[in-house]
Order: sequence, then structure tokens, then C-alpha cells
Amino acid sequence: MEENEAIRGLSALAHETRLRVFRVLVVEGPGGLAAGAIAARLDVPPSTLSTHLGLMEGAGILRRSRVRRQIFYAADIEGIRRLLTFLTADCCQGRPELCRTLVELATAGSEPDRAEENR
Repeated sequence: MEENEAIRGLSALAHETRLRVFRVLVVEGPGGLAAGAIAARLDVPPSTLSTHLGLMEGAGILRRSRVRRQIFYAADIEGIRRLLTFLTADCCQGRPELCRTLVELATAGSEPDRAEENR
């Protein structure tokens, strides 16, 4: 991954609505959700959501698919893995294997420990 691609991915997450979309889709897994279901769940107007989804897809963190007349969006696990790998490539003085657990947990769909979040 090149630096500009990483910047696009991180920039796509640097907005409240897009971050919320991303988190919902990571929880949903590979099947994702229909665009209308995402809009309803997050109470975001469909036209606004469409703009956000397009930006996120262009940044390589979401993928879309069509099933009949509906468009589904899902987290692009490979794109997320590439972004996390880029971020941790020089971890710990050039020893990225020390950060491997971080990348593995992040891309394995692990749910964060809610007790930790409340501290």
C-alpha cells in the first residue's frame, strides 16, 4: 500500500457518519447490509449516505454488490488488512511481528472488550 492510499483510507474514517457506517458493517460481516438498511439504522438521509458510501468504497475500506434491485455494502476485509499492515509495518523499531496480534485481532472480527471501553 502506498502512503496516498493509506491517507484516503484514514480520511474516509475521519468523519462521524462514515466511522459509524464502518463500525456497523464490520459487525455485520461479509454479507454486509443494504444501503437502505444502513440509512435506517443510522438515521441518515439516503442521499447523504450514498455520498459517504461512495467515498468509503473509493478509499478501499468498503465493497459493494448488487442483489436484484438492492445495493449491499460490506467492510472490505482485504482493504482493511492492507491499511492495518501499512500502519504497523515499521512497528517496534522495524519488528512488525510484535504488532501481528493487533492486525490479526483487528481483521478477525474480534469484538472489543466492553469492560475496557468503560474504564
